[in-house]
Amino acid sequence: MTAHPTFDPALDAPTRRIDASAWDDIYVVGDVHGCRGTLERLLGELSPTDDDLVVFVGDLVRKGPDSKGVLDLVRERENLVSVRGNNEQKLVDGRKSIDALTDADYEYVESMPVAISWDDALVVHGGIDHRKPVVEHTLTELLNNRSLVPEASYERPYWFETRRESPRVFFGHTVLADPFVTDHAVGLDTGCVYGGQLTAYDYRADELVTVEPPETYVSRSADSIVDARVADPVEGQ
Repeated sequence: MTAHPTFDPALDAPTRRIDASAWDDIYVVGDVHGCRGTLERLLGELSPTDDDLVVFVGDLVRKGPDSKGVLDLVRERENLVSVRGNNEQKLVDGRKSIDALTDADYEYVESMPVAISWDDALVVHGGIDHRKPVVEHTLTELLNNRSLVPEASYERPYWFETRRESPRVFFGHTVLADPFVTDHAVGLDTGCVYGGQLTAYDYRADELVTVEPPETYVSRSADSIVDARVADPVEGQ
């Protein structure tokens, strides 16, 4: 049995461990970025009951047209939960603000765990660097990890392409041309706010569910959308 991931006690954000056996199904959903209409369409496809759990990989807010609406939708159901993304962190730190949000909304955002885990699964927004223990990851790394090259962002190798360790990490943050699914990493940010799909992973069925957005809300250059592929682990990187 794989040990539960252990986080730094000094990490300035909560983490959460759930009992997977308490839920009939578990769905993990990619970055929503304020696209409430697209999220409603995806939830219509999934049709989760109160006995199913829906876990979001963070970045519920910003860039899209209705961050307040997305937060309201997630908050109103106890079986919808989200980890904190880098865009939620910007609200927590005061680097960004959203006029429509109430004090209660900000309190909810600050209460989001930076990681959610169950069985041999771990959900974080950015990712896990396999070259060091989970407990050594900072809050910034958990929210922003992408490239294994120091000081780089969009430069190979990416952590998820080379990951061969447990737990299996579900993540967002990196905008992908297509969902990325291996036994060790599952990437679900397919850029719905940029005109891509909104993607969910059905944990029990090991299947992807996607919906198209009604429109493109933000343009994005092609060179910042990753065509992910499985790569050999890079020693010393």
